[in-house]
Order: sequence, then C-alpha cells, then structure tokens
Amino acid sequence: MTSQPLISVIVAVYNGDKTLQRCIDSVSDQTYPNKELIIVDGGSTDGSIDILMTNKDKIAYWKSEPDTGIYNAWNKALDHASGEWIYFLGSDDYLWKSSVFEEMAPHLIKAESENIQLVYGQVARVTEADELCCVDGNAWDYTRNGIIVDGVCTFTHQGMFHHRSLFEIYGKFDESYRIVGDYELLVRAFKEGGDALFVNGFIVAGMQTGGVTANCTELVKETARARRNNHLKVVTIPWLISYAWAICYPSLNHILGDKNTRYLVNFGKRFVTGLSHKKNAILEPKND
Repeated sequence: MTSQPLISVIVAVYNGDKTLQRCIDSVSDQTYPNKELIIVDGGSTDGSIDILMTNKDKIAYWKSEPDTGIYNAWNKALDHASGEWIYFLGSDDYLWKSSVFEEMAPHLIKAESENIQLVYGQVARVTEADELCCVDGNAWDYTRNGIIVDGVCTFTHQGMFHHRSLFEIYGKFDESYRIVGDYELLVRAFKEGGDALFVNGFIVAGMQTGGVTANCTELVKETARARRNNHLKVVTIPWLISYAWAICYPSLNHILGDKNTRYLVNFGKRFVTGLSHKKNAILEPKND
C-alpha cells in the first residue's frame, strides 16, 4: 500500500438537487489529494443532472440512468472504483470537515497492515436545519454484537471505510434489499468473526435525518429477512424492542419532533444493546 491510499467516494443520488452540491463540495474540499468521486444518478428529473454537469471536473465518473435502488447504484459504481478503500456517502450527507480523509489515512494504513477490512469513526445526525441530533458510533465489540447477536443496526455507513478486498471476498450488495443492504453485507462478512478498527471521538460525516431509513418498520422487517437468509436467530429481545420502537416512531416524531425523537431512539438503542452486551460478556466462558 502507498503512503497515501486511494479513497473512492461513491454517491448515489435521485432528485437530490437541494443537497447534492454540498455533498460534492465536502469531497472536493478535502485536503487529502489521493481521492476520487464517483456518482451514480437514478435518472433524476430535478436539477441534479445540471449540478453533475457543472461539477464534472470534480468527478472521476458519473452516469445518470434509471436504477432499482441505492444498492443497485452502489454496485454499478463499484465497477468504476479504483481505490484501495471505498467510502459511501449519501447525496444529502456531507463530510464533517475538510481534513477527514487526511486524518483517517493513517488509520487506513494501519488497518491494511493488520489485514483489517473495515475502518470507521462516528457520524453526526443532523436535521434539515443543520441542528445536531446526536452522534453515532461505538467500539467494535459493541457494534458487532448489535449487528450479529442482537439484530439491531448499530452502525451508520457514512462513518465506514470498506477495503476493496471485502467486496472481492464477500461480494457486492444484495439488491433485493431496499434499506438494509449495507447491514446484510456486514452480516455476511462478520458473522463468523473478524475485526474492525474504530477511530473513537472522530466524526467522519454529517448524516441528514430522513431518507429511506426513516421507514423504521420496513427497516426492522428487512433486518429480520437479512438475518434469516444468513442463518442467524431472528427474534431477539433487542429486535422485538426495535420493532416496538418502529411502530411508535411516527407518533413520537409528530409529538416530539425529529431532533428529540432521534435522540430518544438512539438512547434506547444504546441502552438495550448495552444490556445485551453485558449479558453476553457474563455468559462467555473465561479461560483459567
């Protein structure tokens, strides 16, 4: 690996002209030089194409054509990615500061030297008005326990850098999923074990609340399907609580507002998965 690994940034967009320029600027403004931006548009009918044309000097590859969803777009983009590390950013999200890649690069180099295929930091959830709701991102033992054992999405892809070998070994995203294809890929890759590198206290991106993951009930149902297809236990206590949260989410959002509801949901998720993690730690056999 070179001293400056190439980072491929992949963005899928559909009718995202309100936020796309901010997303592109957050990548092009990075002080880290060894990067490329790949954008796949799903056939937008707003001003997104005009934005892509205006910024073509900042984009290594872009294409606009109808697709079947975000994972179809990501898979098409992967065919054009040259980087050792792949980073997926939503068109309504943005890198937190201009030095994100520069500060992350040493951790990517360290991870590859240790044969680690996933490096991640934290993600700030923000409202459309740029109000900070909360910050996601926890140590790998907690995160993996939530993904594999509990069946809860204890991660945000906007904080994650995937080594290209992860896709070479485990394949691309399963396009049959509309919301949790990134979760299913992590289940596929880490259900038998494996390590990831967590950069604690480092915010990678701002993630705008809403989008497809706002459909909480569908998210929980797809999570169950992903676990079933990977031969993992589906009905767990944290998963049932997540289902209950998903049913209540629209009412809570109406009463409390987006910011307070997101904070409450994240607190509940941390509490439940934290209890599960402690229970599993107690049950694990100790070596004499």
